[in-house]
Amino acid sequence: MRLRLPRWAAVTAVLAVLAGAGTWTAVASDEPPPVQRTDKALDIDGVRLDTSFFTSGGGERRPAVLLGHGFGGSKNDVRAQAEQLARDGYAVLTWSARGFGASTGEIGLNDPDHEVADVRELIDWLAARPEVLLDKPGDPRVGVTGASYGGAISLLAAGHDARVDAVAPQITYWNLADALFPNGVFKKLWAGIFFSAGDQQGAAAAAAAAAAAAGTGTGAGTGAGAEGAGATTTTPSASASATAAPANGCGRFTADICSLYQRVAVAGKPDAAARALLEARSPSAVGARIKVPALIVQGQSDSLFTLDQSDAMARTLGANGAPVAVDWIAGGHDGGDSETERVERRISTWFDRWLKRDTSVDTGPAFRVSRTGGVDSTDGQATLRAATADRYPGLTAATGTFALAGPPQTFANPAGAAPPAISAVPGLGGGLSGLSSLGVGLSLDFPGQYARFDAKPLTGAVRITGTPTVRVKVTSTAADGSAVLFAKVYDVGPDGRQQVLPSQLVTPVRVEDAKAGRGLTLTLPAIDHEVEAGHRLRLVLAATDLGYASPTVPAGYTVAVEGPLTVPTAPGLDTQATALPWWVWGLPLLGLAAAAALLLTARRRTAAPAPDPELASVPLQITGLSKKYAGGDRYSVRDLSFRVEQGQVLGLLGPNGAGKTTTLRMLMGLIRPDEGEIRVFGQAIRPGAPVLSRVGAFVEGAGFLPHLSGRENLELYWKATGRPAEDAHVDEALRIANLGGALERAVRTYSQGMRQRLAIAQAMLGLPDLLILDEPTNGLDPPQIREMREVMIRYAAEGRTVIVSSHLLAEVEQSCTHLVVMDRGQLVQAGPVAEITGSGSTLLVTTAGDVDDPLVEKIGALPGVGSAVRTDGGLLVHLDGTDATALIGDLVRLDVPLTGVGPHRRLEDAFLTLIGGGSA
Repeated sequence: MRLRLPRWAAVTAVLAVLAGAGTWTAVASDEPPPVQRTDKALDIDGVRLDTSFFTSGGGERRPAVLLGHGFGGSKNDVRAQAEQLARDGYAVLTWSARGFGASTGEIGLNDPDHEVADVRELIDWLAARPEVLLDKPGDPRVGVTGASYGGAISLLAAGHDARVDAVAPQITYWNLADALFPNGVFKKLWAGIFFSAGDQQGAAAAAAAAAAAAGTGTGAGTGAGAEGAGATTTTPSASASATAAPANGCGRFTADICSLYQRVAVAGKPDAAARALLEARSPSAVGARIKVPALIVQGQSDSLFTLDQSDAMARTLGANGAPVAVDWIAGGHDGGDSETERVERRISTWFDRWLKRDTSVDTGPAFRVSRTGGVDSTDGQATLRAATADRYPGLTAATGTFALAGPPQTFANPAGAAPPAISAVPGLGGGLSGLSSLGVGLSLDFPGQYARFDAKPLTGAVRITGTPTVRVKVTSTAADGSAVLFAKVYDVGPDGRQQVLPSQLVTPVRVEDAKAGRGLTLTLPAIDHEVEAGHRLRLVLAATDLGYASPTVPAGYTVAVEGPLTVPTAPGLDTQATALPWWVWGLPLLGLAAAAALLLTARRRTAAPAPDPELASVPLQITGLSKKYAGGDRYSVRDLSFRVEQGQVLGLLGPNGAGKTTTLRMLMGLIRPDEGEIRVFGQAIRPGAPVLSRVGAFVEGAGFLPHLSGRENLELYWKATGRPAEDAHVDEALRIANLGGALERAVRTYSQGMRQRLAIAQAMLGLPDLLILDEPTNGLDPPQIREMREVMIRYAAEGRTVIVSSHLLAEVEQSCTHLVVMDRGQLVQAGPVAEITGSGSTLLVTTAGDVDDPLVEKIGALPGVGSAVRTDGGLLVHLDGTDATALIGDLVRLDVPLTGVGPHRRLEDAFLTLIGGGSA
């Protein structure tokens, strides 16, 4: 993901006054420095690793970064970060690990003899590159980073190769056995997801190998090099990059990993051999040898690799004398905000300090945790707030105690361990665990299958940061005297019923020899969660959990508490206060700079072409538009022509680097085209052109003063334009934006969707005839996206025109009437949405009533029909040799109650066909 450029929406008012351009805003450039990429398959002990090497800038030597990918992914997943690191002055090497992507070999879960050995070979390869800085012959200056699977390989590389100089592991494990078998309990759902991902890799590889053998395959990664600026490629063919899945039914896993999973999944609990194998492939096995600076990023919303994994990393590496910083992000494997931009900036800064050896850079606090709430100091939007400390406090700092009430309680482990209690739901994603910080509870315990113990209501708020602990006594009626329990601490509201499970986390524990009762101290999940005054803490011990394997034989458990609940509070953390938005102190300086720039350009300004009266009612016509990147050897936009009519909602689509943003910047007069022209209502666009007062624009992250109401923000903005108040049409813009009574509230109380609508209302002030929206739905949830769609449609319905640039293809399909599709700076196709999407081989057959199963089967068996399946309102019929006319005749003969037959193809399918599979 690219680092974002500064947001300029808040500066619009000053620029509008100086330029006389009305309600327009600057658009972030999509003209990054050129990055050279070379794709190469490296042969390592008979395994072909698919790699990409990124550099940017001159020929001087620079430190290198190895960038790994997550489990189930490939090198393509980290391409954007690799390109940014290259622009930051690093030589970056990405690769698809064994068994993933186009690399051959089997998945060994970071086996030191295979995957880790591969990384050592990659470091050897970097040492021979003329672009890479060497500390001595054969020893490149190199850092390693990656998330999850790639994060573990960064730590393992540092433990196995002394040439690694710094690491930045993200949301990963320290001890994989502890992660998948916590306290002797099998984390079956996450393990199954892992194994399924490996199986899919094997199936994909087998299909690719079969296609290549039959002569129907295509080169792996065909055309990939053309996407990167100035990239050159050397890419293996499919036959060389894919191997058939092993016959053991384990996809591309090695035989020992396959055997481990099948053995543990059947038994429902791990054995000693399984633990030993996973521990040998974990960073903890070489922890004593990792002595390089480490930035440890771990997710709070993560039931796979919990915060105690990063705690073990930090404690071990700190004891080794290595510089360590710990960063708890809001997201994780269970979803939520991954804070990608901030984290990638921090990783780059970390490498600046320890690879470039730049002592002037600030690598950030020794400990940082993201908390819900606060105001983003760049745009005034409600977002995450950081709490920091100058040292990592660990998980047990400054504990307080809370007495728990309740007698010993007996409950049952049900037959078959069903129905199971629900905490986290691995693989569901969507950030459900993050909702706990907003007071939303999603967990479920079944009556008769758990014990609970409550503390008294809190007299003041308590922030839990770390792992609570409690002493309990467990008795089991199971034949072997064992028990499997799932311990959790709830935040219970004042009504005593509403309860929230922080981050949806539980601690599983296997208790042995508990027939006569056994005492033990439970260490509960590590969390960062505030319990408000009036709420109480509730300890629950359940017999089952959806994510874990429980005994299937019925048993009774009795639990008694033997001490208070001990809670860590980490009081040394400082929560950042809301800073003044940068534009508050920056507006005067930016205004002066803009004025100076406009004066200079005014002296060079040539006479604008005469208006074209035939285009006076046409909102936009672009003819032969071309713009080269800096340097003049490549085009950002080339020979682009299209026209937009009144009342249209036009979607501007294209993959990253297609030239969309450059086109919008030229449209708004911010940069000049090298060739061609843009006419808005017949007038040629130039910087400061008067016709720009008829153009309104919105760019994500408009700047508002958070302490003012929505209305006051809009009025202040319009005053700054210098135009008469009666021309603002504030009420009309607000009616379209549909903010209701929220308009009189302070903007700091607004949701993300309300801020987006207020920003669009700001762009609509003066009711511009042409409205340009760049990613207006970015960061919104589905209901908010629907509201934004309705805003655009209402605006165009009154005879105006909207141009929207967006990556959400399904949303564009619903809200836009027309499309312009760009790729590599050129027009691919333009026209009505229905025309672009209406050429598929699948037809939607609508019927007056339901079609029964025998009739569906008859339709599917018709000559030239590949398949027929039910859908809402009718059938989806895939044609395989026949045409629509013949199909209709066959349907009539079968007495199908037809009401219509038409093409059925999603915009996503059409878009990918037009651009050859690139990403939007």
